[in-house]
Amino acid sequence: LKSRCLLRGIRLACDMVPNHTGLDSRWMRENPDYFLSLDYSPYPAYSFTGVDLCSDPAIGLFIEDHYFDRSDAAVVFKRLDRGSGEVRYVYHGNDGTDMPWNDTAQLNFLNPGLREEVIRTILKTARKFPIIRFDAAMTLTRKHYQRLWFPEPGKGGDIPTRAEHGLSAAEFARQMPEEFWREVVDRIKSELPDTLLLAEAFWMMEGYFVRTLGMHRVYNSAFMHMLKNEKNKDYRQLIKNTLEFDPQILKRYANFMNNPDEETAVVQFGKGDKYFGICTMMATLPGLPLFGHGQFEGFSEKYGMEYSKAYRAEQADKGLIEHHERVIVPLLHKRYLFSEVEHFRLYDLVSSRGEVNENVFVYSNSSDGEKALVIYNNSMTHASGWIKSSVPYILKGEGGKSLHRQDLAAALQIRNQENYFYLFKELTGGLEYLRRGSILYQDGLYLELDGYEYQVFFDFKEIMDNEEDHYLALDNYLKGQTLQNFRQKIQYDHL
Repeated sequence: LKSRCLLRGIRLACDMVPNHTGLDSRWMRENPDYFLSLDYSPYPAYSFTGVDLCSDPAIGLFIEDHYFDRSDAAVVFKRLDRGSGEVRYVYHGNDGTDMPWNDTAQLNFLNPGLREEVIRTILKTARKFPIIRFDAAMTLTRKHYQRLWFPEPGKGGDIPTRAEHGLSAAEFARQMPEEFWREVVDRIKSELPDTLLLAEAFWMMEGYFVRTLGMHRVYNSAFMHMLKNEKNKDYRQLIKNTLEFDPQILKRYANFMNNPDEETAVVQFGKGDKYFGICTMMATLPGLPLFGHGQFEGFSEKYGMEYSKAYRAEQADKGLIEHHERVIVPLLHKRYLFSEVEHFRLYDLVSSRGEVNENVFVYSNSSDGEKALVIYNNSMTHASGWIKSSVPYILKGEGGKSLHRQDLAAALQIRNQENYFYLFKELTGGLEYLRRGSILYQDGLYLELDGYEYQVFFDFKEIMDNEEDHYLALDNYLKGQTLQNFRQKIQYDHL
């Protein structure tokens, strides 16, 4: 399969769960010290009289009875060594948000031998797969691993019974002196540098994973949550902060509108302009766009990998698929134009009163002379104003780092000359726009946007007016309106 994928330019990826194993894993049978466990049951009411789930006759594994019949959610299961008679109560995997996962066993990352074994497993996986996705990677950061499993005294605990096993910050740091993911990234860089590592990291840990831990790609949950809730100022500020710190970080975000842990895209965003506006951003921002199962088809059932089949008899929405093919797919074919950050610029839309409209996202990008301008109003209210100068972004030079701004005219290579005009198209509608170079250079571009309206301008062409000033006359006549084909209009008028 790997070879067949490579022939088609596809790299095969592997999903790895690093923080726990299945109940009946080889490690559970051979290395019980790798797991978080107690030598006593944390709750006296727990009982373990059910079916032995272990395939090895030397070991017995028993889920707590009330969890087995779904009347309670126990935090541990019972492991019996039939040879020695030793009994351990091993914790189920748990992220503290809902309930323990009763088909898993939690690994103890304070055990240095376990950490090394997991790293070796990752390296072994990387020799087979050039891309590895790490499930729930944020639970293994020192901050959250301590919060979940060894909370500081006096801070309680997010997982029942773990507060009594808390550690001071200093003692925890002694036992886990370095971030596990930093070790992983460094070992991969040293031994298998062509491997791409993708971390599923929520709880607003995205920036930490790429800035501090060096992860190659990270899930950007802020994209979905902030844009869904229209926290537009906050998300624009997130992009601004990144541009001022290191624009390259934008390339390392995996942007998405749903995943198996969240409601489907159609449930969260609907099928209208808001959905397609945010989907347009996902397709045109630097980074990796991730589409959820059934997103194009408009499926509303939440998908789980444990499902053998769908529970709902949903039919694909042909109209929605066709609109994706008309509006989104052409953008995906131009990812070369949007994926880099060297020429990425974010702009403020400034109203006639001089106020920045924080609901409107405007950014440009270019590649090998091809340019694009993306505009989206993530609000139901009408918006209007001018875009002229970009927000600050950092550049690295021989003298160090410094902040810069760039005018829209410079980003789009616009001349400040009266007899130069610029023709460009709107991707989805195919309409053409004509603007005078001197106005674009001196004043910027004026925009009028309805609620949730989105536009992508591309195919910018520079035109020097002829001696009869045909383009000047047409610009004066149109007053900013659009045409299907300007060149045909010029030729017709000339005849």
